[in-house]
Amino acid sequence: MRIDLDILEQWVKPDSRVLDLGCGDGSLLARLKNKNVTGYGLENDPEQIQLCVEKGIGVIEKTLDRELEDFGDQSFDTVIMTFALQVMQHPDIILDEMLRVGRECIVTIPNFGNLQARIALMFGGKMPVTKRLPYEWYNTPNIHFCTVADFESFCRSRNYKVLNRKMISLSPLNQPLKDVWPNLFAETSVYHLTRQQP
Repeated sequence: MRIDLDILEQWVKPDSRVLDLGCGDGSLLARLKNKNVTGYGLENDPEQIQLCVEKGIGVIEKTLDRELEDFGDQSFDTVIMTFALQVMQHPDIILDEMLRVGRECIVTIPNFGNLQARIALMFGGKMPVTKRLPYEWYNTPNIHFCTVADFESFCRSRNYKVLNRKMISLSPLNQPLKDVWPNLFAETSVYHLTRQQP
């Protein structure tokens, strides 16, 4: 179950233009049609692209690497990337590009600093494998391991303004503390960003 989709749907304004990077099967864009959103997705998996087409979602076949050179400045209201930033070769460049192409961006990222991951590393002595991080070290697509603290420090260094943030934890034990100590108890974090005005 994708709990972040409810959050994303709330944060995207009605009648806006949205670009969904790594859009998968187009589930988010399909939901946003209820808000009269004009949306396009970028995806590189042919099977996912076919699912988008079947849902009537406008999708462009593209592998994300460094830049979104096909899109002009501020050509979208919101650019979204869910659970893909950590697999990008250059996440810093992608974030800058998201905020060049869009007035705002929303990213969903796994928190590699959460308690379960720390316990697995401390007591098991191995890279953590959890429900939210189900890969072994040798087959994980994740190449940039980021915590909530890392991401917020990065945003400050880039002068990004956090419009909204939401911490997610599916573990009942972590629910009461995920907002108090997000770096330790949140499993996933969702950020809604824009650039600070000079």
